[in-house]
Amino acid sequence: MKLSKIFIPTLKEVPSDALIPSHQLMLRAGMIRPLGAGIYSFLPLGYRLMKKVMEIIRDEMDGIGGQEFHLPALNPVELWEETDRVKAFGDTMFHIKNRALVLAPTHEEVICSIAKNHIRSYRDLPQIWYQIQTKFRNEARPRSGVIRGRQFLMKDSYSLDATWPGLDASYDAHAQAYKNIFTRVGLKFFIVGASSGAMGGSASQEFMVESEAGEDTCAICDGCGYAANIEVAASAVPGALKNGESAAVEEIHTPGVKTIDELREFLKVDESVLAKSLVYMAGQRPVMILMVGNDQLNESKLQVVLGADARPAHPDELKALTGADGGSIGPIGLDGFRIIADKRLEGANNLISGANKNDYHLRNIDLKRDTKIDAYYDLRTALAGEPCTTCSKPLRVIRAIELGHIFKLGTKYADAMKASFLDEHGKEKPIIMGSYGIGVERVIACHIEQSHDKNGIVWTKGLTPFHVHLVLVNANNAKITAVANDLNEKFEALLLGVLYDDRGDVSPGFKFKDADLLGMPLQVIVGEKHVANGNVEVKHRATGEREIIEIGKVVQYVEKYYES
Repeated sequence: MKLSKIFIPTLKEVPSDALIPSHQLMLRAGMIRPLGAGIYSFLPLGYRLMKKVMEIIRDEMDGIGGQEFHLPALNPVELWEETDRVKAFGDTMFHIKNRALVLAPTHEEVICSIAKNHIRSYRDLPQIWYQIQTKFRNEARPRSGVIRGRQFLMKDSYSLDATWPGLDASYDAHAQAYKNIFTRVGLKFFIVGASSGAMGGSASQEFMVESEAGEDTCAICDGCGYAANIEVAASAVPGALKNGESAAVEEIHTPGVKTIDELREFLKVDESVLAKSLVYMAGQRPVMILMVGNDQLNESKLQVVLGADARPAHPDELKALTGADGGSIGPIGLDGFRIIADKRLEGANNLISGANKNDYHLRNIDLKRDTKIDAYYDLRTALAGEPCTTCSKPLRVIRAIELGHIFKLGTKYADAMKASFLDEHGKEKPIIMGSYGIGVERVIACHIEQSHDKNGIVWTKGLTPFHVHLVLVNANNAKITAVANDLNEKFEALLLGVLYDDRGDVSPGFKFKDADLLGMPLQVIVGEKHVANGNVEVKHRATGEREIIEIGKVVQYVEKYYES
């Protein structure tokens, strides 16, 4: 493809509103242009890459028995009301004014609707249905280019099974397909345990790429390979445990003391004996949560325990329920509360917490003796440097970009929408589902985040938009032009994608800069100096290594490079 014909509007300068490498380079390389906040047009080079990613995805999905659908992006809102996900998605779902329609952020409900009307028997199962479709989410603060947009392309697939072991097999098949996809495009990725969030279900994993531009935080162990989204990550940090004999509860005056740090300093104690008390509302019932010292409550873990509707109590509710303001509340003498605690507090005694009276705290609290803890859960956010639960080596906490997410949905959607089948005994049972997504644009952006340098993008073999960037140094020289034209034809005849810079009105220096910016793995440079000796120059973009190759052997050289 000739650069004089294809529309690739490269930019010399970095756009001021682009803050991360993938956003900057996708703009500079003429792959995308913004139309609005979180809305991008994909230009020919960018869309060529999109199609390449989609081809790889289709190949792997078809390989596990997937059947491709094309589902409507515009959905009746009542379909989503059946599963109560209009409420779950909240403001991130686009609603069509004057119409009872929404723009779909995902398609579980549509798939379940089709299955409900057409799956009759266990003989119709299992099924794997997938699509590559435009999705819409009303991101409040779209940022990071195509990584977090309002309109995006997603591969989403859905497994339909008759049995739980069948779901496990479908889930494992998708996990392997995802590993194949990300390996084929040359990404360094890791897999983490994750929260299912608004999707629901019994288990989920995310496929992540480490990046400072990431919107997710993960805890990983370089020793044993443990990895988890911070929403579910755990560590082996020691608990508060039992501290000697339990003394009698004693009220202490703590004027003006509100925070854990202030209380620790005021009483000259270690924060491990301080039980921080928080109040949430789960529906109409108040719940007190106890944490050790400055441990941060992980709201994703709390959601799993209390449900998605749980929220912090408002200050006026707090005062009405406990008799005190925040900083002075505690687990003793409460009425009508459910009380839960972080696992670090299990078996702990001689603790200090609020007295439910402003400016007072209680000392020597024994959680077994002095109050009733309904249950202990892992509720804290793991921190960098804490020991791994598997091998005790220190955890690293990193930023990461989510590439894909797989869920075991179970019967959540089938139950809500009454999608069932008859088993081998003629008994009606709900269809067991899984859901599996990949962000197509994210694959491209993550590749760039991982593979670039100061001069531009560095594509790997698996995802490069063209195999060769053929540079004609001097288009005014008929002999050199003839050599370059002949090589272009030979590359194209062998289906080796070639981007041919045949421009006659651009300086050699500008061509070389564009070649580095666009980042094809091999640059074949046709210039007067080497052609005079029957050679061309080949530059490896990743290393900068240059080789002089005979003109008659360069096509074979490129073929061999891509076969290795």
